[in-house]
Amino acid sequence: MTSEALRKILVAGVAIAALSVAACHKKPAEAAASDAAASGAATTTATDAAQAASDAAMAAPASK
Repeated sequence: MTSEALRKILVAGVAIAALSVAACHKKPAEAAASDAAASGAATTTATDAAQAASDAAMAAPASK
């Protein structure tokens, strides 16, 4: 794998970890309604990052 592919995988992993930590954090009922719209954008970003990392891993030539 190239360093670029590894970097993309690392970024995707960090995004997924941040999303996981945010999802496990309990919030008051008032804040939950206002954060609902923001969590949709975070999920989309994490999904896009994971897809980019997967694409990079598949496109990277196999090392010999």
